[in-house]
Amino acid sequence: MVLGVVLPDFIKNAKKDYNLYPLKIRHLFEDEPHQISILNGWKKHIEVDQIFHSSKFFQQHTAELKQLILPSCENSPVKPFFLAHIGLELVLDHLLATEGLVNINTFYDQLSRANKTALNDFLHTSSLNDTDVFFSFLNSFISSRYLFSYQKVENIAYALNRICMRLWNNPFSEEQLHQLTGQLEEFKNHLKNDYLSIFNDIEGRLK
Repeated sequence: MVLGVVLPDFIKNAKKDYNLYPLKIRHLFEDEPHQISILNGWKKHIEVDQIFHSSKFFQQHTAELKQLILPSCENSPVKPFFLAHIGLELVLDHLLATEGLVNINTFYDQLSRANKTALNDFLHTSSLNDTDVFFSFLNSFISSRYLFSYQKVENIAYALNRICMRLWNNPFSEEQLHQLTGQLEEFKNHLKNDYLSIFNDIEGRLK
């Protein structure tokens, strides 16, 4: 289930032109308990994304962060709304980790113990025939323990820069990244008083 929840993002991170639609073929997974758990996690990811991205919380705080980071985006090809969208999500990750609401070690342990044979079969059934690229990404993600870096705000700025580098050449200078770190720190301190409201809202609507 945990693996399924993060799988849509992992698929795109492994290779951005991968497009899978397993919910359209649910009947092909129902006889395999591990695979239906992966699918149920995938379904929850889609539902949470829809609730989050249509929420007043998302609209309000992306607008606030966009205004805050505009100086860092001057003379940069990066679109401020794009940066604010991803930035909000990473700051939420940061708060969940630093406030102790998510145990990163437990998350990685769950990914490590997930049934990889069932995952491989799930991907093949979903028409991803060559799974080597995906498993290379997954194994690297697990071994790097990368999410621990999100506990420092300066690392969020560098993570945003790496994401932007997939779309634009030389998105930010070192000076801009330093400026962005300060803006994210300010935004985090403001968001800290309100960030749990979106998780409570999503949980209530999922029920």
